[in-house]
Amino acid sequence: MNELLSRQVIHTETMTLCRLRLGKGAVVPMHQHPNEQVTTMEAGSLRFVVAGEEVIVRAGESLRIPPNAPHMVETLEDSVAFDLFAPPRQDWISGDDAYLRK
Repeated sequence: MNELLSRQVIHTETMTLCRLRLGKGAVVPMHQHPNEQVTTMEAGSLRFVVAGEEVIVRAGESLRIPPNAPHMVETLEDSVAFDLFAPPRQDWISGDDAYLRK
């Protein structure tokens, strides 16, 4: 996707599951989507801003992002995260995810 962000994705009929590798300093800019999202950290730490609230999520922790909540992510150290989205991410399926490729 870019030099600091890579992903592996599986889409099913009811959800999208994604494993993300994020290098220190990677930023996912502010965005929102109609999908509920649950992020679980395998390694590292991420700083989320969700609907104006800052949350640090570390290895072994999870965070729920409600549908349509504006959010962004900053990678504080090299990290691996698992994201679960319901329903499936139609924007990713159609390739309309340019905000991640910057």
